[in-house]
Amino acid sequence: MERSFKVQLKIQKPVQEVFDAVVQPKNLSGYFTKTASDPLTEGATVMWSFAEVPGEFPVKVRQVEKDARIVLQWESAEGGYDTTVEMVFKPLEDGATLVQISESGWRDTPKGVESSYGNCGGWMHMACCLKAYLEHGINLRAGGAF
Repeated sequence: MERSFKVQLKIQKPVQEVFDAVVQPKNLSGYFTKTASDPLTEGATVMWSFAEVPGEFPVKVRQVEKDARIVLQWESAEGGYDTTVEMVFKPLEDGATLVQISESGWRDTPKGVESSYGNCGGWMHMACCLKAYLEHGINLRAGGAF
């Protein structure tokens, strides 16, 4: 059985602003990554680093539909294969945006199961940090690394 999950959160900002906060490295490193080498553009491979984890991680950008959808692939924690991340941005009638993030592709192994649960929590954390960053101008991850 293939492991997958989806998390979602409403952000009280227009879809263009929310999408830009994910695509642009300056914004992304304001609430999620420690560094991001380049914007998320279709066909690119960008490098992300995180304060909590040593090293850099290559993120392969497979699809970008402006203000609507981003599809990424990156190596699973088990190594040897990629998982697929899909981010969907839905404008809501009140001017807010619904952000949905799903990830799939882990193998049905103990490490694959463990990694899928860890990433599910990580993407929900990312969505909450994105909300705090855009709605209140704060970086919830600042000072959180140990």
